[in-house]
Order: sequence, then C-alpha cells, then structure tokens
Amino acid sequence: MHRLFIAALRAGIVAAILMGLFGQIVVIPTMAADEVDKFPPYAPFATPYVTVAILGVACVQVALVATWMLLDMVRRGAIFTPRAFRWVDVIIGSSIVATLLAIGVTAHLALASIPSPGDGMDVISALFAATASAGVGASFAMLIVIMRSLLRKATDLETEMAEVV
Repeated sequence: MHRLFIAALRAGIVAAILMGLFGQIVVIPTMAADEVDKFPPYAPFATPYVTVAILGVACVQVALVATWMLLDMVRRGAIFTPRAFRWVDVIIGSSIVATLLAIGVTAHLALASIPSPGDGMDVISALFAATASAGVGASFAMLIVIMRSLLRKATDLETEMAEVV
C-alpha cells in the first residue's frame, strides 16, 4: 500500500478519534443538559443515556486504534501473521459491544414509558435511530467476521507459498 495513502488514512483516524473525544467530553453531555433544561422530565434518563453514548463512541475509538495497528502491519508487510488476528478480533469485539449497547437502548425506548413533549416524535425518532444503529452494528460485525475468514485464508496461502519457495 502506498505510503501517502497510509498517511492519509492515519490522519483520518487521528481526526476521528479527536472528534470522538470532543463529542464525549463536550457535545454529548452538553446536549443532554440542554434537553433536560428544555424538558425536565428527561432528567432521570440523562445520565444513563449519556453514559451509553460515551461508551458507544469509545467502542468506535477502540476499533480505530485497532485499524491504526493493522495499517502499521500493512506498512511493514506483516499483515499475514497471527498478530493481525488479534487486532481484527478487537474490531469485532468493539462492534459487538456497541451493537449490544444499541440493542439495550432500543429495548429501553420500546418498553419504558418515557415522557415526551408534544406528539411523542422525539422518542419515536430515537427508537428508530437506535434500531438502525443496532442493525448497522450487527451488519458491520458480520462483515468483519467474513473479512477475518478471508484474512485467515490469505495467511494460510502466504504460509504455503513461503514453504514452497
């Protein structure tokens, strides 16, 4: 892989991690506080939902760090080694945790009686977003599992070729 491409990917990873940190520290807590100020009955739900949102962003950040490590292995030409599987497993694990968080939020939104201002579209929209997040997370985890099996086949072929040559 070209060095410039790897550098661009790394810059994107750093930017995404920094934006995630900004979201975890500033955006998520501020938005929750604003929502509670606008509609005080949301107060009991603010802390749990802020915690889940921050953990969800942390899952993405963990996957980004693992991607950084895989990029480093690509740069060194060592991607077809058993060590790569550990980082792929980290990505799979973080996506499963994020998916489980989204499923938990979906279940809570669907089953709990959460007060809503006006016509209740706020809760319905959040339920739709949580359901979509759970679906996307599950799809991403399955895709990475498939990619892991392809990496396994490529690693086995690389090992075979090294033995033949």
